[in-house]
Amino acid sequence: MLLLLLLLLLLLLLLILILLLLLLLLLLLLLLLLLLLLLLLLLLLLLLLLLLLLLLLLLLLLLLLLLLLLLLLLVLLLLLLLLLLPLLLLLLLLLLLLLLLLLLLLLLLLLLLLLLLLLLLLLILLLLLLPLLLQLQHLLLLLLLLLLLLLLLVLLLLLLLLLLLLLLLLLLLLLLLLLLLLLLLLLLLLLLLLLLLPLLLLLLLLLLLLLLKLLLQLLLILK
Repeated sequence: MLLLLLLLLLLLLLLILILLLLLLLLLLLLLLLLLLLLLLLLLLLLLLLLLLLLLLLLLLLLLLLLLLLLLLLLVLLLLLLLLLLPLLLLLLLLLLLLLLLLLLLLLLLLLLLLLLLLLLLLLILLLLLLPLLLQLQHLLLLLLLLLLLLLLLVLLLLLLLLLLLLLLLLLLLLLLLLLLLLLLLLLLLLLLLLLLLPLLLLLLLLLLLLLLKLLLQLLLILK
């Protein structure tokens, strides 16, 4: 009986030991699982960080490209402004000259109107005073009035001639300015051609290279 009891106790101890070992194994497995989960989480975080970094790099590249495009556009606009600046200055000069000539023409027209009014007034006075002058026989005064009228007529003719000359000068200036505008346009076209010439040459070289490549491929196929 004692032997049986000892055996039973040994069995119980063995069972307890086995249970303890199993519990330890379970704990170890749980710890391993937790470690694996932590590793997976860390890997996921690393992947997310890498993706974020890639996205940030892409955004930076896009921003740099946009900045480069904006700079190119600004340079092109500045070149166009520099090319068009002489034309704009010439147009401003043309407008100023036209305004000055128009002012001169207006002044001359005003002078002509004043002279015409004076002539009309003198004629009216002469017509009013003519009976008195004829009655009183003041021939000298009559002659003086006639001379004054003649002088005013001569002045009027001279002003008309000046007006015609100014009109001719205005036409000549307009023609000269038009010629200058045409010359400036031709110069601008030449400058644009000179600016575009390297691009055209590059395109031609690329086309030639493509043709050579196609020819080489055809020769290889034929061989």
